[in-house]
Amino acid sequence: MINPVPLYKEMFSKMGPQYWWPADSKMEIVIGAILVQNTNWNNVDMALTNLRDETQLDVKEILKLSDEQLQTLIRPSGFYVNKSKSLRAVLSWFDQHECDFSQMVGEYGDKLRETMLALPGVGEETADSLVVYVFDQPAFIADKYARTLFTYLGFRGLSNYHKLQQRIILPEDFSYQDAQEFHGLIDEFGKKHLKDKQQFKESFLGTFDRKVLNVKG
Repeated sequence: MINPVPLYKEMFSKMGPQYWWPADSKMEIVIGAILVQNTNWNNVDMALTNLRDETQLDVKEILKLSDEQLQTLIRPSGFYVNKSKSLRAVLSWFDQHECDFSQMVGEYGDKLRETMLALPGVGEETADSLVVYVFDQPAFIADKYARTLFTYLGFRGLSNYHKLQQRIILPEDFSYQDAQEFHGLIDEFGKKHLKDKQQFKESFLGTFDRKVLNVKG
């Protein structure tokens, strides 16, 4: 098992706050989390701009769009047919609850993540991103950068999202703000230092002692 807190503290001390996720509202985060799957943020930004110009990212206005209209607007993000179906299903779920995020946390409790995973097109990474950035709950987002980072630190068998996430232990005092910052730190670090193992070795984490992360169990 892995306690990532010493790594988080080291990264935060060297890099400072990242103020992630880049968005003006929680609903923009929801939409972006769907659109960013299998693409880069530049493409998502174009799709978000299209949606914003047409609907101001208002959930009810987006849901009024025809399938063809929605697909055209989000086309820059790629896989626009499947993403339009997922976006419509996810936004319909939020709309059923009047986008009252705190009320949804109270209603679903520890079933919140499981409920989101049952929605079309919502995988573990998307669900955890929404848990952390929309519902303000602590969780570890075991995305590709995170898996690469922990692999370079010497941990083995991290071939998919679940295999890393199930090994992470977050302490009770690890807040959702910490979770937001940690994800931002890992992704910003990844962009600069995780293209290959040599690049990682030359970074400030190249000599980080992974032993401080080990937890028996």
